[in-house]
Amino acid sequence: MVSTASVSAVVAVAQFGPVADRDANLAAMRSLAMHAVEQGAGLVVFPEYSSYFSPVMGPDWLAAAEPLDGSFVEGLGDLASETGAIIVAGLIESGTRDDRFRNTVVAVAPGGALLAVSRKLHLYDAFGATESAWAEPGAIEPPQLFDAIGLRVGIQTCYDLRFPEVTRRLVDAGAELVLVPSEWVAGPGKVHALTTLVTARAIENTVYVAAADHIPPVGVGHSMIVDARGELLASIETATDAVVAPVSRDHLDEVRRLNPALRLRRFGVVPL
Repeated sequence: MVSTASVSAVVAVAQFGPVADRDANLAAMRSLAMHAVEQGAGLVVFPEYSSYFSPVMGPDWLAAAEPLDGSFVEGLGDLASETGAIIVAGLIESGTRDDRFRNTVVAVAPGGALLAVSRKLHLYDAFGATESAWAEPGAIEPPQLFDAIGLRVGIQTCYDLRFPEVTRRLVDAGAELVLVPSEWVAGPGKVHALTTLVTARAIENTVYVAAADHIPPVGVGHSMIVDARGELLASIETATDAVVAPVSRDHLDEVRRLNPALRLRRFGVVPL
């Protein structure tokens, strides 16, 4: 059992390469979560598709899908209880039809309670990929925010980052820290795109953003935590690792006092 006496307003991003083995993934996540909590983290963010991953989507992904009360989420609850930290991670969730799964992220508290469930809104049908051939998009519903490490926290997933209205909608609902579990596919210019978009979402919304990615060769790595001014607080390049950064509502209040962009804006976000 990890002592939580030093756990405070600290967020961690944990970067690894999930494989096609749920138990192996949970074991890797346990090691990273322990490392993060030893550094003071009270909230640990893992990538999209942490429960199961193979380089090419296919029928094996459908077979790996689980309900929210399945073994993977149960394992996350055990990990949260062991470390005393809230655990956020992506999984392949059973879909509403037999030939599709749902790309889902859950936030799990010590004791196993589900704090939030977020399903990817914009599927990755870009750069030659067709996620929608196997996954179904999340329904447009009010964001599920939760309180952690002194802030209101929201979740979006990977490709959703390319749609600025997704983050703005979370912020309109009260999010002060936005988590972005990702499997940011490697390719020309993709590291630049990830770092630029994470920074932009933080600056334009005056919020913290924490993005957790897969390691190469499939992902680009470069998990990061950025503050409300867009300044980089912590990052990983391509290694399997977990890094932490402190967060503070006082910081948000000061940034928003100097730059009241959210108050000054003249447009809102509505679904199409």
